[in-house]
Amino acid sequence: MREITEKNEWNSILEHIENYDFYHTYEYHNISKIEGETPVLLTYTNGDLIVALPMLLRSIANSSYYDLTSVYGYAGPICNADVNSVDFKEFKTAFNTYLERKNIISVFSRLHPYLQQDEILENLGTTASLGDVVNIDVSLPIEQSRMAYGKSNKNQVNKLRKQCEIVKAQTKEEILEFVDIYYENMKRLNAKESYFFSKAYFLNFMEINDFQTDILLVRHLETNTFIAGSMFVKTKNIVQYHLSGTRTEYLRLKPSKLFLDEMRIQATEQGFKVFNLGGGLGSEHDSLFEFKASFSKDFRTFKVWKYIVNQQVYNQLSEGKADTDFFPKYRS
Repeated sequence: MREITEKNEWNSILEHIENYDFYHTYEYHNISKIEGETPVLLTYTNGDLIVALPMLLRSIANSSYYDLTSVYGYAGPICNADVNSVDFKEFKTAFNTYLERKNIISVFSRLHPYLQQDEILENLGTTASLGDVVNIDVSLPIEQSRMAYGKSNKNQVNKLRKQCEIVKAQTKEEILEFVDIYYENMKRLNAKESYFFSKAYFLNFMEINDFQTDILLVRHLETNTFIAGSMFVKTKNIVQYHLSGTRTEYLRLKPSKLFLDEMRIQATEQGFKVFNLGGGLGSEHDSLFEFKASFSKDFRTFKVWKYIVNQQVYNQLSEGKADTDFFPKYRS
């Protein structure tokens, strides 16, 4: 089990693995890390087999111990082979040896709804479903994928096409216009501070070459105002609906429906297969989920992985903490 922290070597491993997303890249980990976190690509090789697990390594305060967590989004292990034809027993042995040697007490990762990962993680802790995410199958012809739209959804998109236009952000000013819309959206939702990424974060994100990022802005024709926008990230055959926002004044128009419809069309024309809209705010089919489900009924399961490596030390570190679902408990 090798611990890779250098970009070129990290990228070299990804080049040998066909199925991965931008959440697995070095650059996304590097831009996502906060103080005290070190991006690592834990890599196991055996003959032609490669198993890689991108994580953030953190020290546990006032102790000699560490833990592993994942970036925001859909990460988890990736493999260059058909997981159904591989015995991962030796990988798991090597992984556990690494965890013990590094004094790592627990591992947490959000998993990827479109990659096969359960087989790799079997008997390593537990995986739990947090609900569904919505996929638009952009491998279908444009008119066929549109058939999954609800009737009112089709009418609203048609109306928006007459009232607004789509502009792909190209300049720094257009990118910062999106950032301003995003901030307004987050303030309205009383979002956690961690969702207020810096302006530099967005500008640096757009410069990354390991994946392609498109920002689509919706401009209202009558007022000549940008009223909504979204970041879409494209990797391999996947498009991810990443961050978005709508001006409060224009919420009633539901302009986000227009940039989602536009990306569906563009993704199909560009040969992508998956367009992940994500899920709701929680595990239930809430209003956000139902909004996304108005575009497609192709649902996938979103899971998280929790692994307590050393239960005794985990319990000691968690002493005095209130009972909570937060994992790891000692960080609650």
